[in-house]
Amino acid sequence: MSDQDHGKNATFTLTDNRDGKSYELPIMDASVGPSVVDVRKLYAETDCFTYDPGFTSTGSCESQITYIDGDAGVLLYRGVPIQELAEHSDFMEVCYLLLYGELPNGKQKAKFEHDITYHTMLHEQLAGFYRGFRRDAHPMAIMCGVVGALSAFYHDSTDITDPQHRVVASYRMIAKMPTIAAWAYKYSLGQPFIYPRNELSYAENFLHMMFATPCEDYSVSPVLSRAMDRILTLHADHEQNASTSTVRLAGSSGANPFACISAGIASLWGPAHGGANEAVLTMLGKIGHKDNINEYVKKAKDKEDPFRLMGFGHRVYKNMDPRAKVMRQSCHEVLDELGITDEPLLDLAMELERIALEDEYFVERKLFPNVDFYSGIIFKAMGIPTSMFTVLFAVARTVGWVAQWNEMIEDPSQKIGRPRQLYTGYTERPYVPIDQR
Repeated sequence: MSDQDHGKNATFTLTDNRDGKSYELPIMDASVGPSVVDVRKLYAETDCFTYDPGFTSTGSCESQITYIDGDAGVLLYRGVPIQELAEHSDFMEVCYLLLYGELPNGKQKAKFEHDITYHTMLHEQLAGFYRGFRRDAHPMAIMCGVVGALSAFYHDSTDITDPQHRVVASYRMIAKMPTIAAWAYKYSLGQPFIYPRNELSYAENFLHMMFATPCEDYSVSPVLSRAMDRILTLHADHEQNASTSTVRLAGSSGANPFACISAGIASLWGPAHGGANEAVLTMLGKIGHKDNINEYVKKAKDKEDPFRLMGFGHRVYKNMDPRAKVMRQSCHEVLDELGITDEPLLDLAMELERIALEDEYFVERKLFPNVDFYSGIIFKAMGIPTSMFTVLFAVARTVGWVAQWNEMIEDPSQKIGRPRQLYTGYTERPYVPIDQR
């Protein structure tokens, strides 16, 4: 393909049993990052589709929310670097930024926090809904079911054509997700549900609902609250990943927002997506002790060995994951705050981190510890079980899903998702009666 001077078109020629005719398709420029070739009229003009398994070279939508440059290690929310947001901002401010496109002033932020806070309670009948699950149900299974059921309890905010309904539904999901997640955890333990407290911040409230009991007062550590707030900020959105694309695809049919977010949670549940930090803990458990690290590092370097170090490198980031730098700081702050000095698994993780940052093999290949490596360690140190890791990811990512869903609904060029295929099955053949087979 070649970029032409007049009108910025891409020209290509089809040579498979055709007359070698050339076609032109328009090029659309991004504000930053790669331009795209607009193939919407390709099939009509050429009787051909593009073929892109996983859609890794296909732009599925136009968006103004999040930008990633994997080679440079850049992540921007509405143009603001993630490192600056993690250092200077908090999760509620980040939510406002993702939803509305600008950072709020003091008055806007106070109103937004108030509006979110007063949506944190769940309909009381949902407590009975939880009791329909087995005690050993995976928390993500409960999350899928409860979030999907919200439309049965809050049907006054399911009209996607009404802007006010969309705002109320968005606020409800952001507000209620920590309550839903914490109750899933409490239910698995057989402990009573803890209701939200309006005087607490978003992260404090989440930790309080997770770890408090009616028996005694529970004070949320500022260090742990800050670490949780950063985790939520760092995972709030990540462009058109599998779960976000799922939310958009479900939403393109006109499905209600609660159903769309439930679909996103189901997609996130996959171990290749939201389960990466859980895989880190599994790997550390397999290594067992820091004295065994050298043996497993050798195995990781051996291409013939199936063992892989989880939590190193990233499919998108070819440099150091910008979120990992912030998470590393929080990780060490949490370990210091909790005074953890004799936990073998965490000692092992810190030693593995040191080796990976110094070993030429890892440095040359840019296999740096990623955000999942550190978040898994933080959750382990806080006493959060591995079954809850992906649930916490879902709590954080809800605002990104909601922002992306809203953007899709308001996009006049959006159509129902309908990917095409390369069919390689049988051509037409006759039905054979059963007595002749």
